[in-house]
Amino acid sequence: MDSLAAAVVRDTRNWLERAVIGLNLCPFAKAVHVKGQVHYAVSEATQPGQLLTDLGAELDALVACDARERETTLLMAPRCLADFLDFNDFLSLAERLVRKRRLEGVIQLASFHPGYQFEGTQAGDIENFTNRSPYPTLHLLREDSIERAVEAFPEAEAIYEANIETLRRLGPEGWASLEVGPSK
Repeated sequence: MDSLAAAVVRDTRNWLERAVIGLNLCPFAKAVHVKGQVHYAVSEATQPGQLLTDLGAELDALVACDARERETTLLMAPRCLADFLDFNDFLSLAERLVRKRRLEGVIQLASFHPGYQFEGTQAGDIENFTNRSPYPTLHLLREDSIERAVEAFPEAEAIYEANIETLRRLGPEGWASLEVGPSK
C-alpha cells in the first residue's frame, strides 16, 4: 500500500472510530469494526469511469467473500469527485451498476463526502456532517446485515433524528475537535 492509500485508510478509520462509532451515528458500525469485518479499499481513480470500474471490482469481491470475514466495504476515492455535486451525480451511475450486476436486494450503497449536503440545507448546516467523511466514499452494505440490524434496532428511522440532535449539541467547534478530516 502506497503512502497516500495508507493515509486515506488511516483517516477513514479515524473518522469511523471517532465520529461514526464515537458519536454513535450508526449504532451498527461498532460490531463489524470490532470484529474486523470492514474492508477498506482505496481507489486510484481520477475519473468517474475508473471509479465505476473499481466499484464493480469491490462489489464482486464483497459478494464473493463470506460475511463473517467481510461484512461491508468502504471504497474511498481521494483523487476523484472532489466536488459534491459531481459525486452526487455519480451515485446514479453507481446505483445503475448495482442493478446491472443484479445485486439489488443483495448490496446497498450509502454515500459519504467531505462536502456532503442534504437537499434543502445550507452547506455549513451541522446536519450535513452525519454524512461527511474525509474523502468521497461509497459504502457497500450487505442487505442481509441491514435487515438483521433493523430487527435488532426496531426504531431505525429514529437514528437520523438522534444524529441531528447529537451534532447540534456538538456544534461545528465540537466536530472540528474530533479531527476527522484528511491528513495534512
